[in-house]
Amino acid sequence: MSRYAVVIERANGNLSAYVPDLPGCVATGRTEEEVRANIAEAVSLHLESLRQHGEPVPRPSATADVVEVA
Repeated sequence: MSRYAVVIERANGNLSAYVPDLPGCVATGRTEEEVRANIAEAVSLHLESLRQHGEPVPRPSATADVVEVA
C-alpha cells in the first residue's frame, strides 16, 4: 500500500484536489468527505491505468504540512 500526498483547495463553490506525485490526477467535490472519496478513487484509477499501459508508477515523494503564523 502506498500513501500519496493530496492537496485540497477551495474553488468556485466546491473543493478541488490534486496529487503532486501524479500529474493529471485530480478530483472535485462539494464537501471534504466527497472530494476525499473522489480523489481516492481517482488515484486508484490513475495507478491502474499506468500499470495497464506499462508505464512506470511514480513512488510517493511529496509531503505536506501545515504551519501556523501570527
